[in-house]
Amino acid sequence: MVNPSPPSRVVVTGAAGILGSNLVTRLLADGAEVCGLDLREIAPEPGLTPRRADIRDVPAVKEAFAGADMVVHCAAALPSYPADQIRSIIVGGTTAVLRAARDTGVRRVVHISSTAVYGLPKTVPTTEDHPREPVDTYSAAKAEAEELAEKYRADGMCVSVLRPKTFLGPGRMGLFSMLFEWAEEGRNFPVLGRGDVRIQMLGLEDLVDAVTTVLAAPDEVANDTYNLGAARFGTIREDFQSVLDTAGRGRRVVSVPAHAAVGVLRLLERFKLSPVYGRLLYKLLADSYVSIGKAQDRLGFTPRLSNQEAILRTYEWWRRHRDEPAARGTGRTSREPWRQGVLAMSKVFF
Repeated sequence: MVNPSPPSRVVVTGAAGILGSNLVTRLLADGAEVCGLDLREIAPEPGLTPRRADIRDVPAVKEAFAGADMVVHCAAALPSYPADQIRSIIVGGTTAVLRAARDTGVRRVVHISSTAVYGLPKTVPTTEDHPREPVDTYSAAKAEAEELAEKYRADGMCVSVLRPKTFLGPGRMGLFSMLFEWAEEGRNFPVLGRGDVRIQMLGLEDLVDAVTTVLAAPDEVANDTYNLGAARFGTIREDFQSVLDTAGRGRRVVSVPAHAAVGVLRLLERFKLSPVYGRLLYKLLADSYVSIGKAQDRLGFTPRLSNQEAILRTYEWWRRHRDEPAARGTGRTSREPWRQGVLAMSKVFF
């Protein structure tokens, strides 16, 4: 991937999040002037102007965007949020960002979407022309936000839409913290069925590379939609086993009957006793990977990390920081582990 020259002033929404904060660090290192917008506190530093505001507050967003060349819209809700908040933050936030960008003359918006917009596609590798077929509140909100982005693109704004697979890197927790915790405790780790499905992920630094490349690309290249994912990935059994091997406790990935496990997990989800939501559950039962050929050909996107490399980097970070407060959080952000709920009690069986 060609090392791009940064624009002079970039606004990053969700700048306190994992992607946003890493992107801010990269842009500052590349010499850009950055405005970081988030509801959470952001420490000021040379070249960075922090702004604390709700992404749905159009006047506040417009104030942050004044004088900006480009905007990277990273702010979003997690699938674990209540349904009304998911739609409000993702769709309402994207509406505010696009409106503010238009009104303040921002020349390019990079919208961070998700491969969740495809729903549960049976065609793999999934290409960008696959229809959006959302299957839950989160994927429906992501799909609706993309539709908004496309409307502004049709009206003449340069809008890049990036669809990353689940990305991993230092600080990224979520459900992966459960794998890390069980590995560290010397427990086996369950997978549904044989665990022979291939689930593509993406290294955080590769996603940051892609964003900075899109910021510097010509309009005719940037003004498009791109899948992003690892080029090298194996089965979920292989990827999870690499963590258990690194833990050095001699434990293994073990199979559990898929049909029975799905029934139990669906019931637990219904009563909010498990963080494993429906779309994730069914993703673990079938191959899930996208074509990155378009990003490779048009952007020069060359992901450096395999699934295993991204997972193990995240695990090593977790080992060093597991006793910090953020590593024992509520799961409200991607920096925090999701609450395991009833699943924590199932440890005794593994």
